[in-house]
Amino acid sequence: MATTVLVVDDDPKIRKLLRNVLEGDGFAVVEAHDRLSALAGLRIQDVGLITLDIQLGADDGFEVLREIRKESQVPVIMVTGREDVIDRIVGLEIGADDYITKPFHIRETLARVRSVLRRSSAPPVLSDVESEAFCFDGLTAVPERFELQSRSGDLIDLTSGEFRLLDVFLKRAKRVLSRDQLMDLIGGHDWSPTDRTIDNQVARLRKKIERDPAHPKLIKSVRGIGYTFACDVVRQSQTD
Repeated sequence: MATTVLVVDDDPKIRKLLRNVLEGDGFAVVEAHDRLSALAGLRIQDVGLITLDIQLGADDGFEVLREIRKESQVPVIMVTGREDVIDRIVGLEIGADDYITKPFHIRETLARVRSVLRRSSAPPVLSDVESEAFCFDGLTAVPERFELQSRSGDLIDLTSGEFRLLDVFLKRAKRVLSRDQLMDLIGGHDWSPTDRTIDNQVARLRKKIERDPAHPKLIKSVRGIGYTFACDVVRQSQTD
């Protein structure tokens, strides 16, 4: 069954272009022209990925992304018409998975779409042991299933970037990791984090896993260097 891509853009020419590119590569496409139609499409359709224009007419694409993230962790690729690194950083910080720049290059667009879909459907860092769980401070993470269970037993929603970061920390607990090391470990040829991205992602992850994010006990800052995951981590094999 074809993966459905929700194309959100106020310009009908851009929507048509993306539709032609994506449908030509076997994807199903649903179009939306503003915030309301985007959220409606997300709720009605079985969407596998969203392309979201930053300048969405009267709506702010970043605000639309924030609303999407309240409801879903579906992969989102931001679309920008400017070569402005700030747009890219802000989008990644608030939960985007990647970005593409107008004018579109067909091969690059398809490569980024497929890359994001691969990242979202696979563990961010592959484990040597399938279905291995990491237990820490009452929480349980299972990278093979892309799951994080809360202390009460509920699942905690993490973006793919947040899960990659958590996975890196769990497999290197008690080690001090510089920002450069973290960028290398969670990055890739098609996703380029920055110091600021790392700091903001750590802040968001703390809000989701720390008992008191204002006084973190799990992810601790190491002045002038980076961060360390200070909690004991127990690995357990899981039975599917």
